[in-house]
Amino acid sequence: MSHSISHCLLHQRLLPSTVFEHQSKTNAPCISSRNTLFKPQATSHIRNSHLSTEFRGRGLHARRRKQLMETRRSASKAALATGPASELIDGFKLEGNSELKISVSSAAQGAISQVEIQVTNSNNSLLLHWGGVPKMKEKWVLPARRPEGTQVYKDRALRTPFLKSGPHSILKIEIDDPALQALEFLIFDEEQNKWFKNRGENFIVKLPARDKPVPKLSVPEDLVQIQAYLRWERKGKQSYTAKQEKEEYEAARAELLDEVSKGTSIQDLRTRLTNKNGKSTSQERVRSETKSQIPDDLIQSQAYLRWEKAGKPSYSDDQQLKEFEQARRELQVALDEGSSLDELRKKFVKGEIKTKVVKQPERKSNFSPGRIQRKKRDPVQLLSKKLAGSPEEMTTRELPALSPFEQYGKLKVEQAGDTLLHKKVYKIADKKLLVLVNKANGKLKVHLATDLEDPLILHWALSHKAGEWVAPPPTAVPLGSSTHGNAIETQFKSSSGDLPYKVQSLEIEFEDEQFVGMPFVLLSGEKWIKNNGSDFYAEFSTGSMVVKKVAVGDGQGTATSLLNKIADLESEAQKSFMHRFNIAADLIDEAKGSGELGFAGLLVWMRFMATRQLIWNKNYNVKPREISKAQDRLTDLLQNAYKTHPQCRELVRMIMSSVGRGGEGDVGQRIRDEILVIQRKNDCKGGIMEEWHQKLHNNTSPDDVVICQALIDYIKSDFDISVYWKTLNENGITKERLLSYDRAIHSEPNFRGEQKDGLLQDLGHYMRTLKAVHSGADLESAISNCMGYKTEGQGFMVGVEINPISGLPSEFPELLRFILDHVEDRNVEALLEGLLEARQELRPSLSNSSNRLKDLLFLDIALDSTVRTATERGYEELNNAQPEKIMYFINLVLENLILSSDDNEDFIYCFKGWNHALNMLKSGDSHWALYAKSVLDRTRLALASKAEWYHHLLQPSAEYLGSQLGVDKWAIDIFTEEIIRSGSAASLSALINRLDPVLRETAHLGSWQIISPVEVVGYVVVVDQLLTVQNKSYDKPTILVAKSVKGEEEIPDGTVAVLTPDMPDVLSHVSVRARNCKVCFATCFDPNILADLEAKQGKLIHLKPTSSDIVYSETKEDDLVNGDSSKSIEGSLPSVTLTKKQFLGRYAISSDEFTPEMVGAKSRNIAYLKGKVPSWVGIPTSVALPFGVFEEVLSDNINKVVSEKLQVLKKKLYGGDINVLGEIRKTVLELAAPEKLVTELKLKMQSAGMPWPGDESQERWKQAWTAIKKVWASKWNERAFFSTRKVKLDHEYLCMAVLVQEIINADYAFVIHTTNPSSGDSSEIYAELVKGLGETLVGAYPGRALSFVCKKNNLNSPQVLGYPSKPIGLFISRSIIFRSDSNGEDLEGYAGAGLYDSVPMDEEEKVVIDYSSDKLMVDGNFRESILTSIAKAGNAIEELYGSPQDIEGVVKDGKIYVVQTRPQM
Repeated sequence: MSHSISHCLLHQRLLPSTVFEHQSKTNAPCISSRNTLFKPQATSHIRNSHLSTEFRGRGLHARRRKQLMETRRSASKAALATGPASELIDGFKLEGNSELKISVSSAAQGAISQVEIQVTNSNNSLLLHWGGVPKMKEKWVLPARRPEGTQVYKDRALRTPFLKSGPHSILKIEIDDPALQALEFLIFDEEQNKWFKNRGENFIVKLPARDKPVPKLSVPEDLVQIQAYLRWERKGKQSYTAKQEKEEYEAARAELLDEVSKGTSIQDLRTRLTNKNGKSTSQERVRSETKSQIPDDLIQSQAYLRWEKAGKPSYSDDQQLKEFEQARRELQVALDEGSSLDELRKKFVKGEIKTKVVKQPERKSNFSPGRIQRKKRDPVQLLSKKLAGSPEEMTTRELPALSPFEQYGKLKVEQAGDTLLHKKVYKIADKKLLVLVNKANGKLKVHLATDLEDPLILHWALSHKAGEWVAPPPTAVPLGSSTHGNAIETQFKSSSGDLPYKVQSLEIEFEDEQFVGMPFVLLSGEKWIKNNGSDFYAEFSTGSMVVKKVAVGDGQGTATSLLNKIADLESEAQKSFMHRFNIAADLIDEAKGSGELGFAGLLVWMRFMATRQLIWNKNYNVKPREISKAQDRLTDLLQNAYKTHPQCRELVRMIMSSVGRGGEGDVGQRIRDEILVIQRKNDCKGGIMEEWHQKLHNNTSPDDVVICQALIDYIKSDFDISVYWKTLNENGITKERLLSYDRAIHSEPNFRGEQKDGLLQDLGHYMRTLKAVHSGADLESAISNCMGYKTEGQGFMVGVEINPISGLPSEFPELLRFILDHVEDRNVEALLEGLLEARQELRPSLSNSSNRLKDLLFLDIALDSTVRTATERGYEELNNAQPEKIMYFINLVLENLILSSDDNEDFIYCFKGWNHALNMLKSGDSHWALYAKSVLDRTRLALASKAEWYHHLLQPSAEYLGSQLGVDKWAIDIFTEEIIRSGSAASLSALINRLDPVLRETAHLGSWQIISPVEVVGYVVVVDQLLTVQNKSYDKPTILVAKSVKGEEEIPDGTVAVLTPDMPDVLSHVSVRARNCKVCFATCFDPNILADLEAKQGKLIHLKPTSSDIVYSETKEDDLVNGDSSKSIEGSLPSVTLTKKQFLGRYAISSDEFTPEMVGAKSRNIAYLKGKVPSWVGIPTSVALPFGVFEEVLSDNINKVVSEKLQVLKKKLYGGDINVLGEIRKTVLELAAPEKLVTELKLKMQSAGMPWPGDESQERWKQAWTAIKKVWASKWNERAFFSTRKVKLDHEYLCMAVLVQEIINADYAFVIHTTNPSSGDSSEIYAELVKGLGETLVGAYPGRALSFVCKKNNLNSPQVLGYPSKPIGLFISRSIIFRSDSNGEDLEGYAGAGLYDSVPMDEEEKVVIDYSSDKLMVDGNFRESILTSIAKAGNAIEELYGSPQDIEGVVKDGKIYVVQTRPQM
């Protein structure tokens, strides 16, 4: 189906599995009832097999050939006994009306076998995935003789497209290899991403046995070379890899062998090929002499016709010249055959050709038939940042208080409890009417209440079916009521005086006597009050109960008040689209007041509607113009919200695409009028057209767009009814749905041949009208609305004239025409360029105030949608593409995502990164693949962040509202996933997954990064996050496969390995801990390997790391007993003892006073370096708060209350209540500073030349004091507490000094290990470097740092291992940092470094990094200089200490500063 239909509604996934069954044709000619060509025998039971939506290539090759040979031998001989020309036929039903038919025949003397495969009633996107089966072998072989268009798939299979013949797809394969015993295949539907299999296995076709060997044919190599050249020329002179050149060469040989086998002589081949290859002949000389006589305008016309016939493909400049020359040759042939130039000219200017050929070049003056010229733009101009707070911040807003009447309603609902059947709140001017229906003990009770103040009478009855008024039984009539025919009138009673508000209410109770509802109206004085002109109606059936009593959760993270209103109003919204859209319009202001969460709630509701999770129409007739008017009102309000709430534009666009365009007045009425005209003009007033006409009059919906397209497809297919159902089913419309409409559609189309042309024309025009109302993402109707169009009226209908939107760029109409001309192109690159150029040109207009802004928005939505569908169509184009082309496609899709996102800064810098990677590739930079891999990793992180934002913003609303509306649980669970799938993010993810293995192979990265290489044996346990199990203790050796590892986690007891797809830095905390604890730790880049490991959940496996890989295999318990992993978990970690430090009377000391009794190794090491490292290495000035200061402050009388509170909390902690850790940290922050501490610290800092915070203001000192307390409090962070508990370290003995340093406002931060931690190579320095401060390197910040190694004997030649992918850098102005320095760091056998916090006085600024403009990335000389200096500094410090060092430092203006060093563990 065309792209325009597939996006008229938001895509809905079809969950029920499709099945197919094997049908054995026992009456086929020349086949006995026992024979079949396929592996499942005809006598076997018929079984249903689920169609697979996923296929793994490696599953193809393991087949049981022995059974194949034994079960086929006698059958095939019997079948072939009739003669060499006999055909063997069998069939399989695939799905619907589609059937697979196979025939096999052998040519004379058995030289060539021909297999014909036919799929009836199929679409245009089928591929045969196949190979040959030789005798006694398991693996497929790939025959050299192949149909045109065949491609090699991963060196393991062939893929050949079927040829379309009417409604069927046909493929013929000729086999001349006598070694092949059978063909084995599957069928792949690209459009649906679906595999057709034979009961879960491959189809196998037995080939006829050959009595005589096939003669060995050959052709001279020079002819093969010529034929290969001609094939290359035909395909546009593409750039081939060596592998592709070999495949093309063999394909050329196969073509020539085919001709020879059919009787062509070698001499005839040589004559033909040498003439084609450009050898001069008398005829060519004549043509060359006369070709200049043909006018250029005729050649242009002929070239255009050729291009149009070829499907308007995208041509390169060389291809265009070639096409122009070919057009000249064709005209020359016509002249040679006797045509004159005048005759040729007349041919081109006749009738319709004149329009297409003469006018087309004029309107394409700025665009070649194949390409547009894109403008150069700075992508930063597209930058859009969020202005509003996060959803978490929004959830802290106070919800509006319930009104007294709402409190009354809430109380009544709670009282009804589980007996509640129905709840409805009606608006009556500025007042409300509440209707509750509940059922208990066989009795129905209807409770009505209102806050209307005037006396009120209920005029009511009961009904057995909707629409009737039946007199209620006498027992149901309340006292004081009066009878009026079948109706009863009952007075409302005012509330008792003890209520603080006035409510009028009444209750009606009666036995359940099969009544289905209660119609009623209200009478106030002489005024009748109705429901928008209709009767009110209270439903009694449980099926009408839309609002469930209990929603999921408490609505945290949602606009709860808005969602509750939506739930209350849903039963009213179910009546028709008019009701739903008007209700949504009424709620727009409240959504604005709730910001992002409000629009998220509206989007969830509209999305549930669009995916048919909510009822579209229920017992209510509405005119199409009323629906379009309501749509128009809603989209006008959304247009205004787009202007006034720029931070919510992405959500507003998504709501609009769910709703559709709508239109005031005539556009909706034309839906009713035009169907009548179509019926009259084409004489088709009965059957389906009359039923559809009645449905349209009653309640038109987006389904009508699909029905119209299904009728068009049916007519185009020469009235093939299976095509009609195929279009309907692919868009979610089943026979049951057609019957469910209030005006059901029972009939199938049944038109006559003479109606074909008229119906196609009229239904095509009618489609525009339907899409104008219902479709938010249809390209053609969106363009028409912006560019303007005019339709003449017919009969009683008036004409339509839509004026073009003014103020658009002058070339914009041409650009849109280019898009429409190329929208169905098979090669989509030029189309994508055109679509994105159009979006870029349109973007400024979307920021301007315009009364037709929504038309521009719908055009932009349609362009965005077409980019996504074109990208998916272009995947085939990338199957054998070079990395450069895939990278270019990635950038195109990324540009589209940037244009559609509110918060797009990270995507913009990814986009710039891909541009830089492409430039590196084109310039021959050997690092291009390594750099591109870093950009790919960053793009993947940006996509994950986007998905997380969607999930955080939308999923709580989907769960809360979905549970209230009774939406299917599966639809709620996958809500956010489906939102992501329908956007460009999913296409981008697919493209980078395609490129990732190519880059890893090119950059020699392999499938693993080994962070801690330890050989282990353990049981596989799969977890989502390492963080969630870090405090767990496993009682047997465990290999954790963790989907998320951030870098700051602890490794659980009992863990022998951690494997993850995440990318923590090699020098992150968790990486260091893994190496120290001898735990195998590695990142896996290959999703297939990861999936295989996850599938081994619970199994015992053996892991053996190498330098660049991990070999793993299942093993037995014996290996566990005998291996290293058999060490007892309890005994695997040493017990560590501490000596408790005492307060020595000093609150602050200078660096020359640093001793082991006063401070930890961190402070002492930095003091030791001063004056000993080379002069070009800077060491920051330091002072410290020594050991014991915290305990002394705590014991001060001013902190007595805090001390007592801490004692209580610590008692709970040591009693096993770990939940108090957070409370302990909060309590530490309550400490007050003794005056002596303030005085001493000020003196020491000023003496050292450091700024004293209190000199700026008292507030600045408070900031500094808070930072000091946070360092002390980090003694009780979870990671540190559990780490000390593992090694049985007495937590009370752990003391914390605080190292005080002035912060260097760094350009870069680095960490050095002077012995390579991954390989253990002591001759090699390993270092990592990030932009800004080092917290992003050692903390839990996503992405990788720049990493490099450097040989100590060649420090001037650093080797980059990986470029940075961290999206965030931390920067700070001049400030002070307070670093933790405990006595638990760097102990023998225990690495406590990194467990405790270092806290800056001021908060760091998070900056999104643009690496494409960073000097370290783009200037090779600068990079080498900086990395060399870092390596030299590390080497100098190692030589100073005489042992491997773990060093931290920064780079500022090219100068190296070292801020700390410790022994490398």
